[in-house]
Amino acid sequence: MKRLAWLVAAATLAAGAAGAQDLNQGIALYNQGNFAGAEPVFRAAGPGPEARAWLAATLVRLARYPEAVPAADAVLATNPVHPRAVAALGEALVMQNKLAPAIARMSGALEKKNDLAYAYYWRGQAYQRNKQIARMVDDYQAFLRLEPEAPEAQALKVLLASLQ
Repeated sequence: MKRLAWLVAAATLAAGAAGAQDLNQGIALYNQGNFAGAEPVFRAAGPGPEARAWLAATLVRLARYPEAVPAADAVLATNPVHPRAVAALGEALVMQNKLAPAIARMSGALEKKNDLAYAYYWRGQAYQRNKQIARMVDDYQAFLRLEPEAPEAQALKVLLASLQ
């Protein structure tokens, strides 16, 4: 009986190590822009929130927005302010032109944690598409305060300057 318990414990540890290795491999592929290669690796990494959040972000990069929403929601069910999952959800909803849900979900995340830069960004995107310019400006300014060096920052600065 002790041997069986030891084998189960060893198998659990090995699976955890394999999942962490898969997660790191998936992140490397994602960072190289190999989203199609990263997807199966994140799926194999197990059900943990980090792997699921990276999977949601990968599905967004692959423009598979309807699949990204439940992947992000699975993470947000246990951690409603997971930054990568919030960003993936926001982008997936905006890209599907589901603006009211995007605004509501990003607002909900920001009520819980007000430094989620990409929640401001994607809510700002939804406001922009909804032609709610004053709210868009507020959200883009909040994003820029939190992420002044983000890849999107320069374009937002130009946009905001054009509105002056």
